[in-house]
Amino acid sequence: MKRQVLLVVNPTREEARSGALSLAEQLKARDISVFQALSTEGDHIAGIPVRENSSAINEFELVIVLGGDGTMLRSAEMVRSSNVPLLGVNLGHVGFLAEIEKNSLDEIADQVAAKNFSVESRMVLSFAHHRAGKLISAGWALNDLVLEKQNPRMIEVFLEIDGRPLSKWGCDGVLCATPTGSTAYAFSAGGPVVWPEVAALVLLPLSAHALFAKPMVISPNSNIQITLLSDEALLTADGFRSEEVKSGDSISITKDLESVNLARLGSAPFADRLVAKFKLPVEGWRG
Repeated sequence: MKRQVLLVVNPTREEARSGALSLAEQLKARDISVFQALSTEGDHIAGIPVRENSSAINEFELVIVLGGDGTMLRSAEMVRSSNVPLLGVNLGHVGFLAEIEKNSLDEIADQVAAKNFSVESRMVLSFAHHRAGKLISAGWALNDLVLEKQNPRMIEVFLEIDGRPLSKWGCDGVLCATPTGSTAYAFSAGGPVVWPEVAALVLLPLSAHALFAKPMVISPNSNIQITLLSDEALLTADGFRSEEVKSGDSISITKDLESVNLARLGSAPFADRLVAKFKLPVEGWRG
């Protein structure tokens, strides 16, 4: 069977569109069939055939994403129930989901053709939203789940871990992140950086008015339950899937049974990605 690769492109970035055309030509020259996924805006790039049927994702050996981390997070929806890995192409804005090394497109095509890439399995969060004891929604997140205020007033929440009460906070919100998401919103909010291979959940209150309001690193086997005591709040998964939460509603968060696979071409360790992302002062160090 002929090898197939799916491209996911952020249509609002010209460098992503032109890069997709060039990469498609490079891959086709190496006898790999290339298709593109239809964007959420219904846009597509002329010259690359469109594959609209997301249920056929297992036909592809790789999904290559040209865009930022937001495009990667949206692409994760396609592959979560499969073993197909995502490969993010660095377009200049260094994120943690895309490749840290700025490979040329022909180098990327060469390495994909040679299957010269490693695959990292990344933990996913699962949540269940209950109201009056009834399940009203369920979902997941690769980076983070955030329950936060919708107006200038703080919200009040009650936190339980594994069925045991832990604390009540008046705060701007509560964030739960995977190791993958620990370098995103959680990092900006003062949370710890967690290496991707560490199995743990990060939980931290946002601007809490409480003596005990520190970031916590929790077992991936634990169940986190957050009950809203205020009138309303907003629950957001990965920054783009949102729903309203009402007073008395509870959000239960656990490690999901499924994971998302990320592909990497280079061998740069996570420490090097941190240095590049945050421009850490290591110049001249010869250790």
